[in-house]
Amino acid sequence: MPDEKKTELESPPVEPDAPGVLTIDVGGSRVKMLVNGDDERRRFASGPNFTPEEMVAGVLERTRDWDFSVISVGVPAPVLGGRVVREPVNLGTGWVEFDFEAALGRPTKLVNDAAMQALGSYAGGRMLFLGLGTGLGSTLIVEGVVQPMELGHLPYRRHTYEDYVGERGLKRLGKKRWREAVYDVIERFFAALQSEYIVLGGGNASLLEELPPNVRLGRNEDAFLGGFRLWSTAARPAYALRTQP
Repeated sequence: MPDEKKTELESPPVEPDAPGVLTIDVGGSRVKMLVNGDDERRRFASGPNFTPEEMVAGVLERTRDWDFSVISVGVPAPVLGGRVVREPVNLGTGWVEFDFEAALGRPTKLVNDAAMQALGSYAGGRMLFLGLGTGLGSTLIVEGVVQPMELGHLPYRRHTYEDYVGERGLKRLGKKRWREAVYDVIERFFAALQSEYIVLGGGNASLLEELPPNVRLGRNEDAFLGGFRLWSTAARPAYALRTQP
């Protein structure tokens, strides 16, 4: 199958207080999977017509030899109360109200993909996470409380923030003007949300030549760590995921 790949991670993320967790990171171009404590990441292609049924079938087929008891799923869409409440912009349809736990056959926690990566990137205080990928993911974490956000679809200039700093913006503007837009968006969000620091994730974050003060790059693997942390039994840190609007 095109884009199917297995990769051994040099420094895989591990959450010692969450054994037996499979994290599934659903993106606009591929689905990535990792089990807590393992060093082999697996992936396969998604795309603009990708459905949840295809995701479940692909995951179950590729994880038959893995040992796990619970699952975390990050999807690029708003999630409330463990359910997708609006169809993903960059995937197919059928995600709203889809029962992931029943389909996957394990206890499952479903979250927004940016929230999951933000949780894995969090180092305390008031942090804003921005995912520069196919679109623009965003999550604010304040003293361990995770608040998924949808900043990417707010109006910006002639379109939306996502249209300028997501993949479409990069292709339309070119790298130089895209970087200028990213720096402008960072400045605006710092002023509006009063975060102590911003973590940039997503596949395009590495294209930035310089980082503003109090901004750092996250790792793509942080999404897996966030998924593991959702099942952590430790009192430290006490993460609370907002499940109500």
